Amino acid sequence: MRKKALLMDEAQLGRCAARLAHEIIERNKGVEELALVGIRRRGEPLARRLGELLSRFEGQPVPVGALDITFYRDDLSHKTPDPTLNATEIDFSIGDKTVVLVDDVLYTGRTARAAMDALMDVGRPRRVQLAVLVDRGHRELPIRADFVGKNVPTAQNEFVRVALPEYDGETGVWLCDKE
Repeated sequence: MRKKALLMDEAQLGRCAARLAHEIIERNKGVEELALVGIRRRGEPLARRLGELLSRFEGQPVPVGALDITFYRDDLSHKTPDPTLNATEIDFSIGDKTVVLVDDVLYTGRTARAAMDALMDVGRPRRVQLAVLVDRGHRELPIRADFVGKNVPTAQNEFVRVALPEYDGETGVWLCDKE
């Protein structure tokens, strides 16, 4: 992987998350009956960060969970012969709530589709919305995000790398070349 351009540093990512939180509040007229579910891996810490911001801005807690979509992926056989399972951690009812699925990068739409399938096995939310840090285009399925931190047009030989301290020891978003 070769980093081509820094798209967001730590401060920019923080401002982007705050803007996303405000957009979520505005669209949903507050945070009552709202829950966030981060798609494992990097969607989870982003969901936790957004949950903290929403709670701070609105003065009431917002439940945050994590969703493992490993066995819901339609490309699992192409990814790895021995997939790693992570637990789904949703310790609240999603029934009749607006659930905001959170992920780092929206690309083909396959991850978001798998997440919606996995979420429906947990319960039946009133509404599902999608929040992503970066939308890089190249959709293969008719899926769009409700909340987008940054739109980044990319070529097929590029990818967007999101680094978060929980997994990477650093914070930033880079446009990279596939090698």
